[in-house]
Amino acid sequence: MAEQPVRKKQKHTIMTEEIIIAGFGGQGVLSMGQIICYSGVMQGKEVSWMPSYGPEMRGGTANCTAIISDEQISSPVLTKYDTAIVLNQPSMDKFEDAVKPGGLLIYEENGMTRKPRRTDINICSIAAYDESVKMNNTKVFNMIVIGGFLKVKPIIELENVIKGLQKVLPERYHHLIPLNEEAIHKGMGIIKQEQSLN
Repeated sequence: MAEQPVRKKQKHTIMTEEIIIAGFGGQGVLSMGQIICYSGVMQGKEVSWMPSYGPEMRGGTANCTAIISDEQISSPVLTKYDTAIVLNQPSMDKFEDAVKPGGLLIYEENGMTRKPRRTDINICSIAAYDESVKMNNTKVFNMIVIGGFLKVKPIIELENVIKGLQKVLPERYHHLIPLNEEAIHKGMGIIKQEQSLN
């Protein structure tokens, strides 16, 4: 009897991106995580979103964990992250060390008193607040940051981000979707690589 040829298993890399987004309450931190997760759902990914609030909401600290994966997510609770998006100095102080070696830290330039100190991670900065002022709408600040993140890590296609936005935004705000899309493109254009390990 002839032997059956051994079929080589095709290597398929499973994508999992574990993100912490942190800043002041009122910066759109939690909705950023929601938009990223809804966008992942639109792309057929498994997602997890977990918010965490400081003692005082607006002006206090807020952060959320967003996980996008090709496979089922075992736990939403994390202590180390592939990406940290930090929007204020207290968040930088708290989460800089939580980025996995080789991971990514994106920080908002406005209001930071120091630059990141790590030498074993990729670091990008974005002047999202200044850009939102130029656009005459500081509410799109968080969409500018999402644009910057997706430029560096294009894990979600833009069309799925727009679909995600349609899910997150109440229908009465759907007329703002083109503005949000513009903000994403602005973010993609202004993010700066400060330290690259590649």
